Amino acid sequence: MMINSPLVLLVTTSSDFSAITGFLHLGGLRTALYNYIFAKKYRGTFILRVEDTDQNRVVPGAAEGIEDMLNWAGIPPDESPGRGGPAGPYVQSLRLELYGQASAALLASGAAYRCFCSPQRLELLRRDALRRQQTPRWLMVLAFVVISRRYDNRCRHLTPTEVAQKLSQGLDCVIRFRLEKGVEPFQDLIYGWNKHEVAEVEGDPVILKGDGFPTYHLANVVDDHHMGITHVLRGTEWLASTSKHLLLYKAFGWEPPQFGHLPLLLNKDGGKLSKRQGDIFLERFARDGFLPEALLDIVTNCGSGFTEKQMGRTLEELISQFEVGRITTHSALLDLEALPEFNRIHLSRHIEHQGLRQELVRELQGLVELVYGDQQVDPDVLENKYVERVLLLRKVWGHISFLKDLVSSDYSYLWVRPSVSRQQLQTISAEVDEIGKLVIGLMTRQAAAFTVEELNKALRNLQKRTRDTKYSSMMQLLRLVLSGRQQGPSVAEMMVTLGAEEVCGRIHRALSS
Repeated sequence: MMINSPLVLLVTTSSDFSAITGFLHLGGLRTALYNYIFAKKYRGTFILRVEDTDQNRVVPGAAEGIEDMLNWAGIPPDESPGRGGPAGPYVQSLRLELYGQASAALLASGAAYRCFCSPQRLELLRRDALRRQQTPRWLMVLAFVVISRRYDNRCRHLTPTEVAQKLSQGLDCVIRFRLEKGVEPFQDLIYGWNKHEVAEVEGDPVILKGDGFPTYHLANVVDDHHMGITHVLRGTEWLASTSKHLLLYKAFGWEPPQFGHLPLLLNKDGGKLSKRQGDIFLERFARDGFLPEALLDIVTNCGSGFTEKQMGRTLEELISQFEVGRITTHSALLDLEALPEFNRIHLSRHIEHQGLRQELVRELQGLVELVYGDQQVDPDVLENKYVERVLLLRKVWGHISFLKDLVSSDYSYLWVRPSVSRQQLQTISAEVDEIGKLVIGLMTRQAAAFTVEELNKALRNLQKRTRDTKYSSMMQLLRLVLSGRQQGPSVAEMMVTLGAEEVCGRIHRALSS
């Protein structure tokens, strides 16, 4: 795809985000991500605009939360309410004068008109249409959606004198846009050529409400023009409205941006993603320890638009592989059960990268203090070198999908030195001292070269040098010395993870207690 002019991409908080009515969810993240990737691929500008024109649905702090989550995800906007920019303000409730001027221009040209119909009359129209509708019962939901938006355009035919009279009486009014038949087709970046005869299925839409706030249709078009938006990638639910928006552009005499409508993001069974209990909101994933890279990877892996499809792609790889012409019209099926595996892969990448690994070290130290702070964690157990060693071994073995796994009860032995008495150990074997000396000698001589498999073999050979202690009893004794627990990872795995110095120290303490 060739881009011959400056590229300015838009992502808004009403078309695809929960935004004003909630917080950023996976569907909104995917929309933002595709806009971000498109912008970076073609050296464009990525803009976040807050569309808060429905004041009854505004949730305080939600818009700020969305920008925070975009920053957390590693796809920050170039211009936004938080970052500012030359086309601001980026919050629509602060741009009302601009929308008032735009609607006045449409009134003056005859492309719009004042409507004095009361909410009661509009409700009666809707109910009457439903009563007369002979649609089969299974189609009634779809019929309701279409009919409830249908207006009979009554006020379109008011004369200037009648309008003046109603205004002089102080009657409330809204401004509606005249939909005209014969819309021109447009080429969607994803769905190809499209045309929707909106005038045949919809009444004239409200573009400016009685409270002076615009609807999405007017604000969207006015802001796209004044902000210099060249491309918009948004959800497919707005595809049918695009012809309406293009009629508004034509009425203003403005050049519209190019539109691309992303197919739906669905559960793996084809159902809608559930927003109940915050199941798909980014705050929940961040709280549960998922890495943002894992979320970016899975929402693109389940979709299309890339030259390769594989797990473990970085954002840089996604940008280099992206081609908008490869986005299909098929719905993307998201398997959230696979997300932990995506997280494991990206956690391993973080551990491999020295700079990111140091961030994980600090985060893990904080988790240990939070979870085990009241259990007298020894300071040297939290030393950077030791914690880093634990991370590197976990990465090699691939046992963990989340950093918080390392502070679960199975891995408590890493952070809390057990308090075990010689008397406890002697109930397992009378050869406590002999076993302790044998293991210390083994770890002192060869620990650095041991893998888990090699250490398992060495421990079996070591058991043969005892008089009466069975191998299972020796393992039980060592497990108690090292962890104070009767279950968990294998003894050899614990010993390799702890390292020779720590293993020998724990044995010495147990024998001298």
